[in-house]
Amino acid sequence: MDLPVAPPAFDATTGSGRRRRADLGADIGAGCGLVVLELIALVVVLGLWFLSGFNLDPAESAAPDPLWNYVAAVGGVGAFAGVAAAVAARAGAVVTVVGQAVVVGLVCAVVFGGVALQSHQDQRCREMPAATGCAGSGRGGSPLR
Repeated sequence: MDLPVAPPAFDATTGSGRRRRADLGADIGAGCGLVVLELIALVVVLGLWFLSGFNLDPAESAAPDPLWNYVAAVGGVGAFAGVAAAVAARAGAVVTVVGQAVVVGLVCAVVFGGVALQSHQDQRCREMPAATGCAGSGRGGSPLR
């Protein structure tokens, strides 16, 4: 009489076996939730920068704050997204990894664009201190000279 053979209860071998993946529903939920939270953080940071140059007094002209601190805050959001992508990759959550990679790319574009814009503004203020938005013009501007 031949008895059926059961598969081993635990196979600790390493090699080219099937990799464990996260549950697809949880993966999609975590990925979408993280992207939404990070986009809200980016909108808040860039909205605060925009509001720094907003003034309701028509007699005064207000220039926005320098971008350096805001770019650092956006970089922090990007670092968080990078760490979240690494954790998701370790857990096998492919959808979350892709979503976080897109956020990291967006943050890189915003950071490099902000650095280029503020560097251009700083250079313009060095060459012509009386330009609009410079500290020498009496309208506020970059503290980096």
